[in-house]
Amino acid sequence: MDSHATKKRKVEHSDGSRSANRQTTHMDGQRHSTKLVKNHTAWDAISKDSQLLAGEMYKSSMFKLQLDELLDEVQPSYKKRMVPVENALRKLKSIIERIPDREPVGANEAEKELYKRYKIAIPFMGPRLAKDVKYKLAYSRPANINVVGSYALKTAVKARSVISVDMAITLPSSIFQEKDYLNYRYFHKRAYYLACLAAGIIESKDSKFKIKFSYLNGNNIQPIVIISSCEDGGVDDFSSSKCDIHILPTISGDVFPATKLLPNKNCVRQSENSSGTTPAHTPTPFYNATLKSECSITPYLKLFHHTSSYCGSYKDACVLGRIWLQQRGFEGDISKGGFGHFEWAAISAALLQDGGARGQRLLSPGYSSYQLFKAMLQFLASTDLAANPLIFQAEEFDARKLDVPIFYDGPRGVNVLFKMTSWSYQMLRHEAGNSLDMLRDIVADNFEASFIVKANDPLLRFDLLARIPISPELLLHSRSVDCEPGVVHFCRKLYQVLSRGMGDRVTLIYLSIPGTDPWCVKAPTPCIEGQACVLVGFLLNPTHAGRVVDHGPPAEAKKEAAAFRKFWGEKAELRRFKDGSILESLVWSDKESKTPIFQQVVLYLLDRNFGSDIAKAAAFVGDNFSGLIAMQGASGMQTIAKFQPAMADLDKLERDIRGLEGLPLQLSQISATSPKLRYASIDLPLESTRVGAPADLADVVLLFEGSGRWPDDLAAIQRTKAAFLLKMAEMLEESIEGVSARTGLESGGSSLRNISFLDVVYKAGAAFRLRIYNEREQTLLERLLKNKSLEPRKRDEAILAQSEYKRIFIHSRSHTQALQILCTRFAYLSPTIRLVKLWFASHLLSRHVSEELTELCVVRVFLQPYPWEPPSSVMTGFLRTLLWLSRWDWRLDPLIVDFSGEMKARDVDVIKTRFEAWRKIDPGMNRVVLFVASNLDPEGLTWTQFGPSKVVAARVTALARSACAVSKEAGLEINPEALFIPSTADYDFIIHINSRFTNDRRGERPSAKHPLFKNLQIQSDKETNAELIGYNPVELFLDELRELYSNNIVFFYNAHGGTFIGGLWSPHITSQRSWKVNLSYSTTPIVAESETNDDCSEKAARLIVNKTAILNEIGRLGGDMVMRIESRN
Repeated sequence: MDSHATKKRKVEHSDGSRSANRQTTHMDGQRHSTKLVKNHTAWDAISKDSQLLAGEMYKSSMFKLQLDELLDEVQPSYKKRMVPVENALRKLKSIIERIPDREPVGANEAEKELYKRYKIAIPFMGPRLAKDVKYKLAYSRPANINVVGSYALKTAVKARSVISVDMAITLPSSIFQEKDYLNYRYFHKRAYYLACLAAGIIESKDSKFKIKFSYLNGNNIQPIVIISSCEDGGVDDFSSSKCDIHILPTISGDVFPATKLLPNKNCVRQSENSSGTTPAHTPTPFYNATLKSECSITPYLKLFHHTSSYCGSYKDACVLGRIWLQQRGFEGDISKGGFGHFEWAAISAALLQDGGARGQRLLSPGYSSYQLFKAMLQFLASTDLAANPLIFQAEEFDARKLDVPIFYDGPRGVNVLFKMTSWSYQMLRHEAGNSLDMLRDIVADNFEASFIVKANDPLLRFDLLARIPISPELLLHSRSVDCEPGVVHFCRKLYQVLSRGMGDRVTLIYLSIPGTDPWCVKAPTPCIEGQACVLVGFLLNPTHAGRVVDHGPPAEAKKEAAAFRKFWGEKAELRRFKDGSILESLVWSDKESKTPIFQQVVLYLLDRNFGSDIAKAAAFVGDNFSGLIAMQGASGMQTIAKFQPAMADLDKLERDIRGLEGLPLQLSQISATSPKLRYASIDLPLESTRVGAPADLADVVLLFEGSGRWPDDLAAIQRTKAAFLLKMAEMLEESIEGVSARTGLESGGSSLRNISFLDVVYKAGAAFRLRIYNEREQTLLERLLKNKSLEPRKRDEAILAQSEYKRIFIHSRSHTQALQILCTRFAYLSPTIRLVKLWFASHLLSRHVSEELTELCVVRVFLQPYPWEPPSSVMTGFLRTLLWLSRWDWRLDPLIVDFSGEMKARDVDVIKTRFEAWRKIDPGMNRVVLFVASNLDPEGLTWTQFGPSKVVAARVTALARSACAVSKEAGLEINPEALFIPSTADYDFIIHINSRFTNDRRGERPSAKHPLFKNLQIQSDKETNAELIGYNPVELFLDELRELYSNNIVFFYNAHGGTFIGGLWSPHITSQRSWKVNLSYSTTPIVAESETNDDCSEKAARLIVNKTAILNEIGRLGGDMVMRIESRN
């Protein structure tokens, strides 16, 4: 059973997001006579896909329970919470109905009157009204007042801030003329009517509300009134409901002819230009749809109510859709993608109607809420409504030339997707496809990734971000005939340029447009365009993002070549390649310039198409994470190439061993087990031989051909392996020039564990530690453990030996091989692993979190990346790993990594059963804290058997949460280095280490003098490295401290050049205790009062840990290595 099922689910919300807190949804309409949808073939294909996808009622019984719990949790309490706002709605309705009519007046007179008397600025938008306009502005009592939207349908969900309640005010037809749909005339009259409503509410003696203007869904020709509570505790105070009331002007559907408002019609006439000619009337789909949406609020409300009457799961499916959209940052606001709960509800309601191809329904009313939700995702992901517009229950019209996605709802006459842009639509389809992949996963639950995790953080969502400030002058030339905001029109051109220029370097480009906040009714209409800044998010194609040479069309293709040169300008050049082809080409600098190639392309496109000022002001977020680790100018797959010297050294070692004549057995296989040989060491191989540092050893396992001459005794096998290595060392030094080979002993002389190794050091700096793998050992260890008469001490030693044997000779080899494959599959896995290891080291966790455990945590983010795709930059890989660490409840959940992608559900169940068994055996987690399994290691204890402890695991979680909080708070201003600064406040004492002994300078001797000339220094360094191979005095010091004080002190150290050691006293030694012999730590006596049974006070001897003495002992052990010890009480 998934342990997550027992935990309370809470949907994550964005903090401080204005749009995230608004839930405006205008809804619903009635059924109309059936007309076939156009494009029958596409409809049939979608229908088949949806039926196949919705085959199961729910993903699993556990998934259904989680969905039910989520639906119950997110729905507000209408009976308790909403009573105050309902009272306010009735009060507002009464006030509005009493507002007196106003006689028709001219625009200038209307503005002056309202501002002079009520201090209200009419929220006019679009072109200003000319002084000589013939039509008048008037106010009459509303034809109808209704509560609409998600509140009326009961599909609202809880929000961190406020819920919006929509009140639709139907404007009377008498104030409009037949041609008012042209040239913003309707919207000017609407704005005046809205200002009159605000004036009437303010003037009313019963009014105790806060009033502001805002834009409906960010559409700057649709102002609305927002009513907020005054929070004075009076009768009209509805602050306890945590709601705002949105007053939405609407009109009847018969005011204007529907045929005039089709997406391919023009409703904004252009005046004559300077040459005296009138420009051609281009379609104005956004203007038309905006006006038509004013007529459809009530019809959609009826549609939604009708749909929910015969499809019982419709409302729950809409709630699931709303949660899914909000977690991905989608809302009806134009700046949030233009696709929110209303669009979801409208499309799903249409697909549930008769009137599809051949009169069929695409979705069945008998579907469960989960099936409807998943079928909607399938529809969104598989249907390209930009390339193939869908015209539902309406006559055909030409929509091919419109650069917008179209789902035309014929009965209501609205293109439901009119607020969407090309980039937001592609992002919606991308997210829908990603979520479908999650839900199709038969092994992982993915409930949290689907509905709980907030997936719209730009730093986690995109591989690279670019902030592009836009000047007001540029926006003045970006206004369209249609009524789109200038920023949106500019972004359309920007998107077209970037999409064409970046090509296959990216898989997706998304532009975030700034929005507007509500404004005071006394203030003029706000303008965001004077300080607009567009955020461009890129999902990179790691294979091509850093490409140096771009190939264009061949020289023979005159038309295409001319278009290529026109787009790229002087950057385009004609080149002949080795295969004889002559192509238009682009060559980018990968050596001379410090700017990454991808950024070079973006900046060139900005400079050429929008001016040098825009290009110079553009700022990138993402690449600064790569600078924290040695990349040597590499990116993508090039980072792996930097490890090739180490791989080449390993190949040479294999050739040298195979070339030895006289070895008792032939080498069968040589296997790497070192992070350096699986692209996962913090330093690049070339960095490990930097000046002053000894060579780092790379662990290697040797497997020789089978032989019956191996002894049948564990102790004898260990001695035989030692003799074998001694012979090999002698032969290597004799046969290969410049090789130093030295044998060593380990494991404290245990007869059951591996006791010998061979260090091989090449003159060029490569260094390896060799161990011999003998398959016979495992059989003998298993036979020994089956011996029931084995004494406990010997059994414990055998268990330890078996664990070590599996870790060194089996799991390390398979782990390294799997990681090598994954690093070639995911270009940014290697640098992400290295950066996460550096983060652990920076926070002094090097000795507690093994390198393999770190690698598995990062691999999990790449193999199970949901709700995103696998990272294609160091930034996203690193931050997502921290996010996962911050959310991982290791007390209740194991970490399961499937390297092969072939694990079955039953395999996962076996691992979970083993994990639950361990928690029952060891509920205090004294032996097993983190349970980390994979398809290679289903036992789950290989890399965590000896740590981290509960204290350290809790600290990892706390540090990850803190890092995520810092990242979220900083946003685009994030400073990656700030995440790597360790805090010493939590440690009881700090041991400051002399820098001469640290990882960066341990090759220097205290008495050594630096040579005057560089060549002499290099020669001296090589000699020193050979002498100090594998020597790390601080690590040896820590080993000794752990051996002496591991029961009483926890030590923390940065093995990657740390200059201090942190220490924590174990809680059990910090309190007073009675005297006892053979205590494991130094104590000092104190005198405490104790009460006896005779009620007599007597002096009783008590002990307390002598911290000063212990710290002095540590200082003496460290000698010159310890500069000082700082104790904190």
